[in-house]
Amino acid sequence: MARRVEKFKEMNANELDIQQRELAEQIFRLRFQLASGQAEGLKKMREARRDLARVKTLLRQKEARKA
Repeated sequence: MARRVEKFKEMNANELDIQQRELAEQIFRLRFQLASGQAEGLKKMREARRDLARVKTLLRQKEARKA
């Protein structure tokens, strides 16, 4: 987990924005997997949601530093 956080912290705002869109799309696809009864998607969805929250937090921090 710490490696993911460090990876996200090294990204600039544009890269974080792209990552945010990719994670949102991944969560969307995982919801369909869960609806169809594939239990494997639950762990991946939890991780994706946490990563999305991390990315959004870092984007907000970078915006706050600009202001």
